[in-house]
Formats: sequence, structure tokens, C-alpha cells
Amino acid sequence: MEFHVDAISGKARACTITTAHSTIETPVFMPVGTLGSVKALDMQEMTDDLKTSIILANTYHLYLRPGDKTVASLGGLHDFTTYPNSFLTDSGGFQAFSLSDISKPTEQGIEFRSHIDGSKHFFTPQKVIDIQLNLGSDIMMILDDLVALPATQERIRTSIERTTRWAKESIAYFRAKQQEGIGIHQNIFAIIQGGTDKTFRTQSATELCALEYDGFAIGGLSVGELNEEMYNTVAHTVRYMPQNKPRYLMGVGTPEDLIENIDRGIDMFDCVMPTRNARNGTLFTSFGRINIKGAAFKHDDTPIDHACACHTCKHYSRAYMHHLYRSKELSYFRLASLHNLHYYLTLMREARQAILTDTYCDFKKDFYAKRHR
Repeated sequence: MEFHVDAISGKARACTITTAHSTIETPVFMPVGTLGSVKALDMQEMTDDLKTSIILANTYHLYLRPGDKTVASLGGLHDFTTYPNSFLTDSGGFQAFSLSDISKPTEQGIEFRSHIDGSKHFFTPQKVIDIQLNLGSDIMMILDDLVALPATQERIRTSIERTTRWAKESIAYFRAKQQEGIGIHQNIFAIIQGGTDKTFRTQSATELCALEYDGFAIGGLSVGELNEEMYNTVAHTVRYMPQNKPRYLMGVGTPEDLIENIDRGIDMFDCVMPTRNARNGTLFTSFGRINIKGAAFKHDDTPIDHACACHTCKHYSRAYMHHLYRSKELSYFRLASLHNLHYYLTLMREARQAILTDTYCDFKKDFYAKRHR
């Protein structure tokens, strides 16, 4: 991986990340393709229509089906899915958290039962890397111990101690694999934990950033805390992260969350929100959100957003999208997902341009002004 900071505006950064499969310009939003597929869309739309440079796939889900060894036998994620650009794969730690009723963290790893058939499995730091080596992703995330908020001080302390121990095991194992010629074009990120406690975040960031990782993520946020607590935690944690490596905020979030955290120095984001909300009728626009299922849109012949140049806005009206949603037509999911992802990706490109011209503060003010009008 090559990494370069192209410009800084305040604390906002425009960077370039180069992997074996693509050049990624930041700030970047990574659409979530849990099973190697962004729901309702195909890879031609991801590359030609949306012009994505990186998408996220899920280690836990791909391990269960079709199986990481199956993916490896079919040429890895890139050949299997035909997506030519970069993949980031998360470690499965979040799934253990979100499926906590069928999983249990231990000192050695995470024990869980499959949500598909109830079969028992065990993820260790080493096993998670082996799975991602089979998947062939460009950026791999290590196994971490994520906790819901609020949590006790004792539980957060256990989380960061366990995460640091697993991080040391993970980096040693991965670099040894690379010495054997395995995964030489892959990269690995560590995940900083610590809840919203600044002392714990400082400890976790300091310990992890001393290790030879290719980049660093902030995990364990947007899991029940107030937005302002999340923003303050990010601003604090970034101070202990290196300037010369990518910074990734995991699982966040709304357009407002992206704008605020770019302002605090974050480079990379992912979230299911644009596609999940699309499927539920919520569409993002330059002036805020609309719920297309509302009766007010039944006779509205205008596009979702006059400022949007996506395929959906160029060809279809709000009335038609309302009709598709209310009729449960499958084409609705595609058109709505295209629009929401186009909105997110365009927002990131506009943010980058503002950073390059050192006008990010004005860009942020304009972003909110459009919502207040």
C-alpha cells in the first residue's frame, strides 16, 4: 500500500491510498457488500455508474457461505465477484457483537453459533487472518473485542487489553505469512477501542499505533452513545493516530456524521445506512431526507433531488419511485440504492475538492445551510 496526504484544510484531510487493485481518493465512503454483493446492485453499477474504488465485504458472513476456501478456489473475491477494484474485509468482531445472543468472547477469541444453521465456530486472531488471506481482500481488519455502550469500566478495560493482545498476535502472524510469500499484496489495519472514555482511548490508540500496521481504525462507536460523545471521542483519538497512515471510522453513519468526522481528521467510512434506508423508503438528498412512501409524493413529477445527477434522478420522478415502493416492485430497491449511494459518494468527492482548495469550513457551513432552508 502507498499512502499520501494530498492536502489538509483545518483538520480535514484529502489523501490518496494505492493498493494492488485501485487508487482510492479520500475522504472515501465504502459501500457495504456483506456477502460480496452490495444489495440490489451489481458490479457493473458499482464501477461504471457509481465509480467506486473500494467496497467492504464481511469476513463472518463469507466464512459461513459460500466459505472462504470456496472463494479462494474461485480466484478470491475479485475474480469471484468480478469487482476489479479494492475490497476491505472486516474481521467478524462486529457480528459477534451484534449477534451477542449466539456468541461469547473469550481470552483466546470469539465463540459463536451460525445464525444460518446453529453450528458452532470459533474465531481466533489467527483464524480471522487465514480467512481473509483466502478472500484476498486488499485491506484486512483484525479481530477486536467490541462492547456495547454504556459499559462498565471493567468491561471496557478488558476490551482494550484483549484487543491489544490480539493485535500483537495478529500482526506477528500476518507478517510471518508474508515472509512465506502469502498475502504479500494485502494490507492490515488495527482497531482502536475504549468506549467514550478518553483515558481508555488514549491507552488503546497508543498501544496499537506503536505496532507495524498499515492503517488504523476507530471501532466501538455509534453503538448506543450520543452523537456528541462520538464526535468528541473521535477528535480525541485522532490525536494519537499517525499522520502518515489511513484513519478509518468503522460503521458510521449519517451524512452529518461523515461531514463532522472528516472535519476531525477521518479518511475512510462505511455504513449500511444508504442501502438499508433506501430499501425502507428513506432517500438522502442535498436538503435532507425524504420518505418516499408518503402520500405527498403520489403526484410529484419532480426528481428525488434536483441537484443530483444519478441515473434515478435523471430518469424517474418521485411519483414513480413512490409507486414502485408502494407496489413492492423489485426495481425500486435498485433505483433507490443507486440514488442513495450516489448521494454519499458525491458528498465525499465534494468534501475532497473543498479540502484541496482549503475551503472545507465553508463547505461544511453550506452543507448545513441547505438543510435549514
